Amino acid sequence: MAYQLIDGKAIAREVRIEVKRRANEFFINTGVKPKLAVILAGDNPASQVYVASKKKACGWVGMESASYEFPSSVSEKEIIDTIYALNEDKSVNGILVQLPLPKHISEENVLRAVSKDKDVDGFHPMNAGELMRKGANLEPCTPAGCIYLLKKAGALLSGANAVVIGRSNIVGKPVAMMLLRENCTVTICHSKTKNLKDYLQNADIVVSAMGRARAITGDMLKKGAYVIDVGINRMEDGTIAGDVDFESAKEVAGAITPVPGGVGPMTIAMLMNNTMIAAEKQYG
Repeated sequence: MAYQLIDGKAIAREVRIEVKRRANEFFINTGVKPKLAVILAGDNPASQVYVASKKKACGWVGMESASYEFPSSVSEKEIIDTIYALNEDKSVNGILVQLPLPKHISEENVLRAVSKDKDVDGFHPMNAGELMRKGANLEPCTPAGCIYLLKKAGALLSGANAVVIGRSNIVGKPVAMMLLRENCTVTICHSKTKNLKDYLQNADIVVSAMGRARAITGDMLKKGAYVIDVGINRMEDGTIAGDVDFESAKEVAGAITPVPGGVGPMTIAMLMNNTMIAAEKQYG
């Protein structure tokens, strides 16, 4: 069976091109560029790479970016005070707090401090609540990217059986809500789920964010399933692997994302889109 490779890089580029068009139009109409502020605490190498890629993406689409970097010893109050100042700064349209934060800082308190209208990660409790009720203006970037990829790949979502593996607030729960909104029948599996294969073999749609390298193999999947692999697992040899064993899964799946080059580029593209949405809303 020939599978369809869901090329996240190419699809993300399409999104960025459209955001670039809107950013240029926004500049013509307002005389200002949309602006994203990124807060980074600590010296986590992966976080530093992610922040650099987000700043680069801002430049590509014609947005401004500013980073506020703190040492690991930073106090929770100092970060929250910075966020409050950015909330009031009319030149800033979006605020992103790079996770994880140092262990002595409450992520919950910090994320609550971000204005819901500048919460381009979609993590604020009010945005999370609106997502569950009717759909938020600013939705979490990775889940939104997953749904976008499925639609671009031609998945028939209405009436489909969807299995989400993982129940985090960042990916699992919100992507399940979005799939419900698309009229899927959704099952959430997690670390305590027994007989995962039984669920997967009835799944038309699979979204995995379990964080276990190559744990999902082709024999576990339903023939023709659409597989979105959110997993990013660093192997001993330094390479990156997804949750899905790509080589065996591609023999069964109807469509599948690669790792890397699948969901990752979409996350940043949807962040650019959210920053654009926030700017447009703030300027009416």
